[in-house]
Amino acid sequence: MVAPSRSTSPPSVGQADAVNRFCAPPLAVDAAVRRALDEDLTPLGDLSASLIDPARVATAVFVAREAGVLAGVDCARRTFELVDVSVEMDWSCADGDRLAPGTVVATVSGRLGSILTAERTALNFLGHLSGIASVTRRFVDAAAAGGPARIWDTRKTTPGLRALEKAAVRAGGGANHRGNLSEWIMVKDNHLAGGSITDLVATARQSWPGRIVHVECDRIDQVREAVGAGADALLLDNMTPGEVGDAVALVGELVGGHRTAPLVEASGGITLDTVASYAAAGVDCISIGGLTNSAGVLDIGLDLAG
Repeated sequence: MVAPSRSTSPPSVGQADAVNRFCAPPLAVDAAVRRALDEDLTPLGDLSASLIDPARVATAVFVAREAGVLAGVDCARRTFELVDVSVEMDWSCADGDRLAPGTVVATVSGRLGSILTAERTALNFLGHLSGIASVTRRFVDAAAAGGPARIWDTRKTTPGLRALEKAAVRAGGGANHRGNLSEWIMVKDNHLAGGSITDLVATARQSWPGRIVHVECDRIDQVREAVGAGADALLLDNMTPGEVGDAVALVGELVGGHRTAPLVEASGGITLDTVASYAAAGVDCISIGGLTNSAGVLDIGLDLAG
């Protein structure tokens, strides 16, 4: 019966190319893949694959069925390592590569039962993460028509998969917003029930002087207050491109030559049709929750050769 390896050795995933900015942390990859395999194989392993002669070997190819951007290679690789370390994988594409329909992404060779056991878990990671990378690339390309604004993700991620999904955003040409609530301080609209922007920024400076302080603003008067309070970044939420342009101009007027201007981010309901207009308004970053919370799956399949 084919079941995943229970090796407790440190994961090898990503260590050879750890400097690759598209890679998720190896420990996050390992943990996610182990959870996925446990979900598929507990308690008795792959009953269907157990019917196949263990001596039967095969070769199969991962093939892109549609155009997109690849992500999740480390997860697919780790899946096969944990199922059967003897399965050989030859990757012809890497995270961040653009794929055309019919592109062969990788070739796997080894025990047929092992290949079939690992197939769906590997494809789930590749399809989901490549879907994120692909929609990110579409936003990056669309925004470039308006200006140099970076496309940012959010914390609207699948629980337990954030590090993987944020790596997929990077593979698509986007950049990462804060990774979690401890990374920097964000004063959002609901936080204002606990005090004014000025008071909360001052408290943040007192409590965590080395942290970025990011303030959400949905009105021009809040932009003025946040800049006066010394915020490091402003989130312009649910404003029109025209209102964002006015806010960017106000920031420039308020800062003048006296201090470094805060980073300005636009967010809220921005689509592929409108993202260029927001980039043209002069913001530094545009955050899109849909990169991770509603991206479609990129269709990648596994075909047995011969």
